[in-house]
Amino acid sequence: MVLVTIGKRPQNSAMRPEKIITQEIVAFNCSVMSRKIFTLCSVLMAFVSMAQNVEFKAANFKDDKDGLKNALDAIKAGDVFFELGNAAIFDIHSPGMNYQLALVEFEKAQKFNPKNAQLNFKIGVCHINSSYCAKGFSYIYEAYKLDPACDPFMEFYYAKALQLDGKYDDAIKAFDAFEAAYKKADNFSKFVSKGKKECRLAKAAEENPIRAWVDNIAELNSPFNDLAPSITTDGGEIIFTSDRPNGHTPNQVGGYDKDIYSSSQSDGKWAAPSALKGGVNTTSDDVSNNLSYDGTKMLLHREVDGQFDIMESTLNGLNWTSPVEMPFQISSSKANEVYAAYSEDGWSIYFSRDHAERENGFEVMYSSMQSKIQKNYMAAQMISTVNSKFNDGPVYITLDGETMYIASEGGDSYGGFDIFVSERTQGTWSKPVNMGYPINTPYDDFFFASTANEKYAYIASNREGGKGGYDVYKVTFMGAEKTPVMATEDYLLASIVNPMKDNSIETTVDVNKKSFTVFKGITIDAMTKKPVEASIEITDNATGKIIETFTTNSATGKFIITLASGKNYGIAVKAEGYLFHSENFDIPMGAAD
Repeated sequence: MVLVTIGKRPQNSAMRPEKIITQEIVAFNCSVMSRKIFTLCSVLMAFVSMAQNVEFKAANFKDDKDGLKNALDAIKAGDVFFELGNAAIFDIHSPGMNYQLALVEFEKAQKFNPKNAQLNFKIGVCHINSSYCAKGFSYIYEAYKLDPACDPFMEFYYAKALQLDGKYDDAIKAFDAFEAAYKKADNFSKFVSKGKKECRLAKAAEENPIRAWVDNIAELNSPFNDLAPSITTDGGEIIFTSDRPNGHTPNQVGGYDKDIYSSSQSDGKWAAPSALKGGVNTTSDDVSNNLSYDGTKMLLHREVDGQFDIMESTLNGLNWTSPVEMPFQISSSKANEVYAAYSEDGWSIYFSRDHAERENGFEVMYSSMQSKIQKNYMAAQMISTVNSKFNDGPVYITLDGETMYIASEGGDSYGGFDIFVSERTQGTWSKPVNMGYPINTPYDDFFFASTANEKYAYIASNREGGKGGYDVYKVTFMGAEKTPVMATEDYLLASIVNPMKDNSIETTVDVNKKSFTVFKGITIDAMTKKPVEASIEITDNATGKIIETFTTNSATGKFIITLASGKNYGIAVKAEGYLFHSENFDIPMGAAD
């Protein structure tokens, strides 16, 4: 941490049930009467195997005809949304709120009759295709136990439940059974083959985990959905999105609109999250995308005229400004643009786009500025090497601009969204590679954001065992196994401003073989010790080129940037009413070793 003082100028798992065992009836060898006995036994055994499945028929509810009618009406209303959700899923598009709206109706009928196989199946499907997918296990298993033939897609979703439950071999068998039994399975062959591939990959990955810990950050999470984490390069500040109440009126399914929250870390503990101040949060969904590396700007998306658009907000003191829509040149006005990320130099924006003309859901695009002054962007371009035949994005770009972390439902996913790595070589992004287990699971794992030293990352996941739907998790990379040595990485390097205490440069870190230093500090009044807003220039003394120009926070005086190691720099600090301050300083190469 650099403390710059400037003198004032003199005045002036759910458990899987066992599969129903089909019992073979052995014919009795006892004269002509055996025929009647055989028939009676057949009827009795069929009755026992199906006894628990209660149909919505008047004969089963003679004493509550009104309740039956209301339940049937609820199922009919729910079916409308259920089919819309199914159509979207199989077209690789978002089901929106259709499954949630269907659940509201189905749960009314479920209270009346919880022992109907098809209703349990439909409720299970709604949950499996939501952020609370682990809730679907018990309903799918119950439906399978009541009547495994209750729906043509029963075996398919039974396989999905087994896959999420980590029973990969059984899931593959169920996928095979679906293909064999359902005449129209050819129409869904890509989903079946994809599911079987995911099971094989997930099983192998869990048998060979990478050296990383994944921990739920309890201080940040809630019983609701908490997702889209983004952090400053030093890991001290985090923003994320949550649909916890925050004063909003519940919507038609009892949920709440999304808002953006922040928290700061001290001594390894995160403070209680609070909604961002300023003009960012509204009465509709506001979803954080990506913080700039210095934490002064933020990309987000919001619904505008029925479509999601990407916007940018700037930190002004303690408040965030009202977002301004990014001027991308998009070929289709019907496109949704979401989950944007800054490039390392700030010249480009990466984002995901979905539009009616595309069959494969969201794809990763980028758009570059023609001028940083005018901020006009060129036409967006697709990155063919990182996109799959399923939904792709969000992305995160590392400090050196040579590595992309991308979430995708395609490629070698273990199920749902997984996080992949792509490297840029001579301007071309490589085919993404799965990061491995335990970072990725059969659930959704996405929204990767890393600290500068890449020792820690933050993701969102709806894996089983969380506090809500999606939760924020911390990933700790342990690195390759090696002989223990005395740790020196956290030692302070140097002081650049005398005589104030806490004058130091943050530890040098290695990012993809390129060495960077997180350089942060505060500008304060030398007498009052109060924060001062100041403009700062950083010069590479070897070339004489000004490489960074920025203004410290008007309320806190804080700043944070990243600089290449192994160089000598000059810092010049200017503030109205204060003396000019300048200093040279070195950032050694390999100081972290």
